[in-house]
Amino acid sequence: MTGSDLQFFKGWFSEFCKSFHLDNEKEQRNITLKEEHTLHVCENILAVGRNESLSINEKLLAETLALFHDIGRFPQYAQYRTYKDSISVNHGLLGANTLQEKKVLDRIPRREQDIIIDAIKFHNAFTVADIADKDKLRFLKLIRDADKLDIWRVFIEFYESPDEEKPEAVGLGLPDIPSYSENILPLINSRQIISFAGLKTFNDFKLLQLSWIFDLNFMTSFMLLTERDYINRIAATLPQTHEILDTVARVSAYVREKLDNA
Repeated sequence: MTGSDLQFFKGWFSEFCKSFHLDNEKEQRNITLKEEHTLHVCENILAVGRNESLSINEKLLAETLALFHDIGRFPQYAQYRTYKDSISVNHGLLGANTLQEKKVLDRIPRREQDIIIDAIKFHNAFTVADIADKDKLRFLKLIRDADKLDIWRVFIEFYESPDEEKPEAVGLGLPDIPSYSENILPLINSRQIISFAGLKTFNDFKLLQLSWIFDLNFMTSFMLLTERDYINRIAATLPQTHEILDTVARVSAYVREKLDNA
């Protein structure tokens, strides 16, 4: 693909987003949230890829993937008024289907289309999909890291914002109460990724977000995580119990271990 292809895709994305804009200010916050998230993920994927020896063409492909990775969020919210896949639709599959139905990618080679479509389909899976194709797997890992890096930002800003400024769709419908499920902590301490299934409180989700660190794929991702102080900022919003502080210390030690062994 070429730089002009990317510019075309950026223009298409902008118009696509505008078609979902809402007059209701509170609901429009949820649309704006995803537009801004997309732009940050585009920046992240280039930052992560900078140390991965991507060619000029691969950088264009990576940015296009980031631009379209959450395209399914817009029709998802329009129909269901939620971003919870579990009660609506898998936004990764919806996004891939949307791009294919609208033939958005037809201007670039089929091989590049396939890399983008497969990465969008599986970017939100619980773990990295078992893909034999090394190029497809590489781009899937890139988008998963770039996406997580900004999802952390989105939720940390949500935690730190006044209630009247919080986008409603970020809340996930979990009760925001002081308690948390203690059975989650041993799983994180054993470096396991936590599933959405069985979450009972918003604190459980915050702990789940800490477990995403064990799913990062690139050293630059660990560097950006550290530079942005995400672990400590999430930890500051959790109950300051001995058990949680110990778990946070273990997660931080894992990150230091990764960086020290780079």
